[in-house]
Amino acid sequence: MNRKPKDESRREGEGKPKEWCLAIQNIRSARRRWEVSGEQVAALKDLTVELGLSVGAGHLRLIDGNWYVTHAGLLRVSRRNHCSGIRVQPVGEFSDAAAGRWVFKAVVHRTARSRPFVGYGDADPSNVSPLVRGAEMRVAETRAVNRALRKAYGIGLCSVEELGWTPRTSEPKPLGSTNGHSNGSSSQPRLRDRLSLLIREHQLDPGLVKAYAASYCGTPALSLASRDQIESFITHLGDWASRDRDALVCKLHSFGEIRS
Repeated sequence: MNRKPKDESRREGEGKPKEWCLAIQNIRSARRRWEVSGEQVAALKDLTVELGLSVGAGHLRLIDGNWYVTHAGLLRVSRRNHCSGIRVQPVGEFSDAAAGRWVFKAVVHRTARSRPFVGYGDADPSNVSPLVRGAEMRVAETRAVNRALRKAYGIGLCSVEELGWTPRTSEPKPLGSTNGHSNGSSSQPRLRDRLSLLIREHQLDPGLVKAYAASYCGTPALSLASRDQIESFITHLGDWASRDRDALVCKLHSFGEIRS
């Protein structure tokens, strides 16, 4: 009598073992990075099963209490669904290179014979983060692709790259003790470990990253920056590296030329 419901529930989960394993990994990753509520965990489960995206791979971000998909995540969805093609072109009548204002049009074809899904993206110095200032053309192109992909695959989540400014209210929770007391000295090595891990993971130049970090924190040397400043820099560096490593490398090299 009692075995039937148990067997039925077991059979229901047999169809999606990979998705549920990924959901467990995502929940663990999210709890390590952010303070997540029960509702946010439930939403993350649904997103994982539906889209097959990974928090650890940088496909999803929790910003200001809401989940956002990244450009890497949208490309992951397109690859899994065997997207036929993406075509992108600038919209000249709305762009102004001298003012740093760009508008792009992206067209996505799910299959060779499917109807096109169109998305537009714009960027100018007023609606991009200071971290990508000077790369408005690439930001506009990415935003256009993101909007077209979201339309093509019915993804209601806004993408991180479409945000004009990234709020800092959902930064990763501080490392170290959870009682709220920190003198900075015991937790500082952990921040350095996180920075070193990012540098190795994305194969960045350590010297350029440290020089850029000092400039970002507004200090002569990184060792003089506060914990909050370093935490903020690491968060932005990780987001940017996952979103567009090539743009980050260009920024680092240009920064190195300026300082040399």
